[in-house]
Amino acid sequence: MDAERDELPRPEGGEIGTVTDDTEAKQRYLAYLKTTISHSFEGLKIVLDCANGAAYELAPQVFRELGAQVVTVGAEPNGLNINDGVGSTHPEFLRERVLAEGADFGLSFDGDADRLIAIDSNGEEVDGDYILCICGEAMKRAGKLKGDTIVTTVMSNIGFFKAAERLGLQTAKTAVGDRYVMEEMRRGGYNLGGEQSGHVIFLDYNTTGDGILTALQLVDTIIASGRTLAELKTIMRKYPQVLVNVRVADKSLFKDNQAIAAVIREAEEKLGDNGRVLVRPSGTENLIRVMAEGPDKAEIEAYVSRIADAVKSELG
Repeated sequence: MDAERDELPRPEGGEIGTVTDDTEAKQRYLAYLKTTISHSFEGLKIVLDCANGAAYELAPQVFRELGAQVVTVGAEPNGLNINDGVGSTHPEFLRERVLAEGADFGLSFDGDADRLIAIDSNGEEVDGDYILCICGEAMKRAGKLKGDTIVTTVMSNIGFFKAAERLGLQTAKTAVGDRYVMEEMRRGGYNLGGEQSGHVIFLDYNTTGDGILTALQLVDTIIASGRTLAELKTIMRKYPQVLVNVRVADKSLFKDNQAIAAVIREAEEKLGDNGRVLVRPSGTENLIRVMAEGPDKAEIEAYVSRIADAVKSELG
């Protein structure tokens, strides 16, 4: 029997899978998304990078129906080119197109379209931290941000937390992962949360990250403000961040290691309120992730190097 099974044809790669197209479901989805915003997008020129993925058809359609002039890139999927040099994991591609087209801004989805990264008219990246800040502040002013709180992970930039404090926004931190963000939103009764990666949850409208919904909410917020995305981006100053992954023999020994703790403490004391250090074991690999943020990149690189050396020395 095993020999017979081994002789059966086994499709691989591009030969696997089927496509079922439900036109009615698409239109119901877009009709719902339109109910979540208040403004026409007339007069805006937007570059959409659809990552040759899930957003390739519906994102350009909904933005055009709302009146925007749309330039699409990464909207020709062949089943194999998803995220291939395009999409939110390659923001430099969208940056070039936004500048070349003289667009108001660009919006970049990832392959499965649950994340969004924007590029402003100056070619500057607007990641999830900025999006949460911009939308959260607008929601707070409108009385729509529950608990005046944004839920995000420990990996959000210190600039996000400083901006939130200045704007009178509360923050709730979770472990890395959208599932933890969602759990905290449910627990605390909050309606806005997300990650630096651009995975944003608008719980009033959806129970998970939806890049097209996030894009519409961001653009609606930009229009309502009467300002450009480049101007809104100044709501937050992103601090330089350095992250190093150190492979170790046994990550469980990290927790009680006093030598590593002492090096971390020294860096924290020197940075004070102007930066932070985050050292944590990977959830899946024998790695210790060493991250620091602060106003001076050379300084934090030195701190990260010292901590990484201590981790190597102590944990092999």
